[in-house]
Formats: sequence, structure tokens, C-alpha cells
Amino acid sequence: MKRVTHALEAELARLEAAQLRRRRITAEAFVEPGSRALLRVRGRTLVDFSSNDYLGLARHPALTEAMRASAAAAGAGSAASHLVTGHGAEHQQLEEELAAFTGRERALLFSTGYMANLAVLGALAGRGERLLLDRLSHASLIDGARLSGAEVKRYPHADAAAAALLLAEDPERTALIATDGVFSMDGDLAPLPELAPLARRAGAWLVVDDAHGLGVVGASGRGTLEEQGMGSEAVPVLIGTLGKAFGSFGAFVAGEAALIDFLVQKARTYIYTTALPQPVAAASRAALKLVQTEGWRRTHLAALIERFRRRALAAGVPLSASRTPIQPVVLGSEAAVLGAQRALEAHGFCVVAIRPPSVPPGSARLRVTLTAAHTEAQVDQLGDALGQACAQLAAAGAA
Repeated sequence: MKRVTHALEAELARLEAAQLRRRRITAEAFVEPGSRALLRVRGRTLVDFSSNDYLGLARHPALTEAMRASAAAAGAGSAASHLVTGHGAEHQQLEEELAAFTGRERALLFSTGYMANLAVLGALAGRGERLLLDRLSHASLIDGARLSGAEVKRYPHADAAAAALLLAEDPERTALIATDGVFSMDGDLAPLPELAPLARRAGAWLVVDDAHGLGVVGASGRGTLEEQGMGSEAVPVLIGTLGKAFGSFGAFVAGEAALIDFLVQKARTYIYTTALPQPVAAASRAALKLVQTEGWRRTHLAALIERFRRRALAAGVPLSASRTPIQPVVLGSEAAVLGAQRALEAHGFCVVAIRPPSVPPGSARLRVTLTAAHTEAQVDQLGDALGQACAQLAAAGAA
């Protein structure tokens, strides 16, 4: 056992030396209920620019009240899987409302987006088949592809022409093409109008994980598909999560009735796990109503994104071309991005450094995320602080 422990310690030491060891940030009690994107870390109040709470709903009183009322009526846990006795009225109503919101026949709840992606890829592709995947797809899609048993081919990021070439090699065996809608580390959108015809001609499923698009992207918040004018025929399998723009927890798959019933029969991560607690589903239902009735949140967020980009670019910050709340600042080295994180924390901001393997080697970055809970003043101050941090890094590199 000592030899095994020594091997673990050696690997941890290697990660530490390479500045790749990960550490959690423990957020303490919020400064006050409903505080605008603030958190306390080690006794300091910081403005959080790393959250995926894009519409600022996670602390909304409607969600907490819905959760409280449901817990009082149904209890804290579901106590069983959906296929035993764990499927409750809140689950059923949420599935129906999500189906209507996404314009699909049915929706199926999962405990996490990770489980939803494993379920879909494992059920729709298997041994003897091929699966095409964007090279920068989320880890859950990558793991789902590997666990499916299908032959996995990864095409260069957002390169539909490269996907077409891979597809042409063996279209008969290609079961599906899978991609993020909005890419979580880059903030750009998948080329769905180019991918959809490829999948259709090959008779393959097109699977889109729109975790970071639903609620935010599109005129009414219906995500990347709405933004790019894609319907359910073009994209038959839509995956979404409830823990980002919806401020709650869980995930879902939306599609035609036959697809959902097939997943109920075959999706191992649905069948063999306890159902999401009903109070969480109740909170998600409250969030879904707010997403549809409070369009000002998206309007405000869009204005903040544009404001941040102007301020940061004027300050010399190397931004990508992202138009979404995800604004990566790629600094390259692990040392540089960790130094920038510390500098921003000194200015009162929480912006977490993202390093390999979450991103490709040589592309370590600050993943700035904007939310509807931020103020214009906070965004301006962050842009200025980022400019100072980037200038300091440039001066240190030139010295």
C-alpha cells in the first residue's frame, strides 16, 4: 500500500511542479441575500467573474421559495430511481415544460449534464459504428464517446469541412456527430448549419449539447439552435443543463417521443440512479418561467458583454471573438495565468485560471464569465484590472 501511496504523491508533486495541480475555492456565506455576483473567499469579498449563473437566477427568491415549498410537500430526496418510485409530479411537469420550451415532443430529466451525455452517446452509438466529435467538445461528450464502444473520430474545432472529409471515409458506419452548441472554454458557437446537412445525408444523429447556450443565446433564450435558425429536424437530439443559465441543477435531453422512450429503456445513467430531488425540479420550473418572462436579463447581459469587450480591448487585453458570456483571455503559460488570477484577486475579483487538461497545452487562460447579476461599474473595473495584469505580464516577459 505504501508503494501505491508513493506513486500518488509522486504524481501530485509532478502536477505541482508543472503548475497544473488543481485546488478548490471554498465560497463562504454570501455577503447578503441577493448580492450582485459577490462571494466571500478566505474572509474577503470578491466579485465573481467565474460563475455560469449567466442570468443571475441562482439566488433568485422565486427559485428558493419553489424549492422550500416543494421540500415541505415532497421531502428532500426522491428516494428511488425514476423507473421505481422516484418520478414525481414536479419531474413530470418540468419535462413537459422543457419540451414545450425547446419545441420538442418530449424531454427527459437527468441528474447532471455529464450523465445525459453519457446516456445519449452510449445509447445511440456502439461497437462496429463510428462517432464524429468536435476536438474541443466537453469532457462529458468525449467520455460518452469513448464509453460507447464506437470508433471515435475527432475533427478540428468547428471545422465542418474536416468533419465532412471524416464522414466521407465511412458514412455507412457513422452513427452520429456530436458537438457543443456554445463551447465552454472558448465561448464560440458550433457551425450547426454546416453540420446538419452532413448528418442528414449520412443518416446519422446530430447531437448538440447546448449547456452554455440555452437560456442565454437566441432572441428568446432558446439557445444556439434558435440563434442559427435550426429546428428539430436538423438537430434531432438536444441536450441542456439546468445548472447554468437556469440557476438550478440537473439536465435534460429533448427530442421526438420515440427517442425519449428509447432512452428510458436503454440509458444506463438514467435507469440506474436516484431521481433528481423534486425540490430541485421545482426550482428549475420557476427558473424556466423567469427565462421566458424576464427578457431584460438577456438584454442587460448582452449590453454588459459588449461593454466589457470595448473596455478590455481598449486596455490591451487579448480577447477572442466570442459574443457569448464566456470571454476567454488566453495567456498561454500556466505561470502567467496563475499570476493573473492572483493579481485580479488582489483587485477584488474572482477569475479562475483554466489550465490543461481542461484546455489544450499552451492555451492556459482566464475564463471570464459575465452574468446579468453584474453591474456596469463591476464590468468596467474588471476590464481595467485585466488591462493592468496583462501589461504587467508583458513587462515581466520583456525584462
